[in-house]
Order: sequence, then C-alpha cells, then structure tokens
Amino acid sequence: MSSPKKIVVPEWMRPMYDAHHFAPAVIDGDHLRCSGMMGIRPDMTVPAEPRAQFTLAFENLRGLLAEAGLTFANVTDMTSYHVGLRQHVQMFGEVKDEFVAAPYPAWTAVGVTELAMPGALVEIQIIARMR
Repeated sequence: MSSPKKIVVPEWMRPMYDAHHFAPAVIDGDHLRCSGMMGIRPDMTVPAEPRAQFTLAFENLRGLLAEAGLTFANVTDMTSYHVGLRQHVQMFGEVKDEFVAAPYPAWTAVGVTELAMPGALVEIQIIARMR
C-alpha cells in the first residue's frame, strides 16, 4: 500500500496555493512531483530580461526542492515549456547548466504560444526522487 501524498508549499507561494488551489509540489511515494515553475517573484511579477527570468525559475525550483530536503541532484525528469523556444533555447540551456550537473535528468523542451503569467517565457516542471 502506498503512502498518502503530502503537499509542499513554500511560504512565499502560499497565496497562490490558497487562491488557485494547486500544490507547487506533491510528495507521492518515492517522488516529488512539481507543478510548473516560472521565473516569478514573490510579488507576482516576472523579470523582462530572459536570462534573469530563467535564472529566477531555477532559483525558485531550488527553493522548492530544498523545502522537501532535496537538490537538483535528485531530479530525474524535467519538462520545460517555452514561449519563443528557438529564440531562447541556447540561453536557457546555459542557465540550466548553472543549476543542473551530470548525471543529467531526462529533459523535454516544448514550444508554446503563451503561459499563465503575462510576460513569462518559461515554465519548468520536474520530478525528483526522494532518496
């Protein structure tokens, strides 16, 4: 029998959790399953500059992982959704490599026309092993 799921909500994301009724992450057995994370500030704004936005998205993910006692070394799968994928994929990859080291997780990059937050260029969803 599997253990019940546990939600992970960093304090700065509590207003989003309360307003939109979604968990930033869920511990489900041996995995942490994260909702998509954008380069969003606690005041719900995004940087205009792409590199700053990508960096903030990874910093936010690092904080979410830390809430569960994990690091990027625990990440096994990453899916990123991009507005302007071809325009930004090289820069995004450079930023990703500042946070994610070998052995690298599986990664799928998907181009989309828009994201939920106006001005957002990327949303990153991850799955991490708890052990």
